[in-house]
Amino acid sequence: MSRRPTPAEHPEDAATAAGDRVLTLPNLISFVRLLGVPLFLYLFLVVRADVVAIVVLAVGGTSDWVDGWIARRLRQVSRLGELLDPLADRLYILATLLAFTAREVVPWQFTAALLARELLLLGSLGVLRRYGYGPPPVHYVGKTATFLLLAAFPLLLLADAAPSVATAAGAIGWGLAWWGLVLYWVAGAMYVVQARRLVRGMRARRTGAAA
Repeated sequence: MSRRPTPAEHPEDAATAAGDRVLTLPNLISFVRLLGVPLFLYLFLVVRADVVAIVVLAVGGTSDWVDGWIARRLRQVSRLGELLDPLADRLYILATLLAFTAREVVPWQFTAALLARELLLLGSLGVLRRYGYGPPPVHYVGKTATFLLLAAFPLLLLADAAPSVATAAGAIGWGLAWWGLVLYWVAGAMYVVQARRLVRGMRARRTGAAA
């Protein structure tokens, strides 16, 4: 985690503007993933097309690694992409949780536990911005937790929609979901600790400068 770099600190960015590109293949994939969120909600909550909703959720949720892999492969990493990727992941998780809770696919306690973590992280981001820091880089623990959750949701929906495979799909889905929840909180705690160290360091430098 670091302060927002200025053009003077990274002149090569100013020269090439590589990080400012918008029309790239990875960003297009991220936009398509974002469009999958309202599509899933419509299919699941409005028309109750559970089978199609499972497909949309599975493709949109578990393909979160595709845009990042292509960006690195084609050297099309951009600032917009770095924001869109975690945004799409969070929207999939939040939208799915709220929809699943509304139709009683998951208990409200599970949803509340994940939402509480999001509120904790949101508060940490607010504190960091006050001290001039941007969002923390995505940690591999957080990426693993996100992958587990996004892989669990289609299985939980499958267990609810198809009684013939409910036992197997439910067992695997809940196993992934609980592991994802635990790692999600572990990653959140790591972000809070990082933010706390940065804020303490900034306060110490300001106190030293004032003295």
